[in-house]
Amino acid sequence: MDIKVGDIVARKSYNNDIYFKVNEVVETESGEVRVKLLGLDVRLFADSPPEDLVKVDRENIREYRKKFIKTNNECLKRIFERRSKERGNSMMRGQSESSEDFFEIPGRVLHIDGNLEYLNLCMAIYQQLGIRAKGMNLPEREQPASVPELIKRYSPDILVLTGHDGIIRSGDDFSDLNNYHNSRHFVEAVKTARRIECNRDNLIIFAGACQSHYEALLEAGANYASAPLRVLIHAFDPVFIVEKVAFTSINRTIATSEVIENTITGTDGLGGIETRGKLRIGFPKSPY
Repeated sequence: MDIKVGDIVARKSYNNDIYFKVNEVVETESGEVRVKLLGLDVRLFADSPPEDLVKVDRENIREYRKKFIKTNNECLKRIFERRSKERGNSMMRGQSESSEDFFEIPGRVLHIDGNLEYLNLCMAIYQQLGIRAKGMNLPEREQPASVPELIKRYSPDILVLTGHDGIIRSGDDFSDLNNYHNSRHFVEAVKTARRIECNRDNLIIFAGACQSHYEALLEAGANYASAPLRVLIHAFDPVFIVEKVAFTSINRTIATSEVIENTITGTDGLGGIETRGKLRIGFPKSPY
């Protein structure tokens, strides 16, 4: 079968469960051909021999994308319903002024992503959610060196370090950073960020992708990370974690379970530590 960069494929050995885009076709020193794959809706990096791949037809791709969009829209609906309820509860706690007299300043986000397509999709979701975000597309290996200048330039409240990841040799030592495609780069990027701002409430960090080394990322200084059970995470999970933090009052510490409820993947793929919110309420609102 002729497999080309950009093809949408599935792996026969995994019962065609996940769709991938072909990122690269390479020949190893031993002469073996390997196909580098990026998940179509999950942040997974994988490689495969071409004979294990099957091209996905347009109809199946269309159905796959419809499911992706439906899942995302359901999550957005839950978020807006939650926000409406929280605002209503706030008014019932004794605010004499109308809610129209107040304005909100959610946390600012710097999102660094190894995948340009995912980054563009995430930026569109940030806009829908009313979050001020700056997006940068940088390969995972370049993120550690780039973090200091970007933090100083944009002064974010929340930093997202993501892209693609995956376990290289399934069944090997999960505690070994060398057994992951990109976890070591995310770890170094977190450490670099923490040398600039060590306080985990001043700069909130999400780091990781599919199957990332969760424990190492938290130890390096991330507030939230993937993946506790080394499972796949959805492309938008980092955004949904960020939204909860960005729209929770600075007067409140958020239980991690509340943040993870916001996501598509849940606690198998995401976790973290209790963290203070980043939303500030202003009063009065200017008429201009």
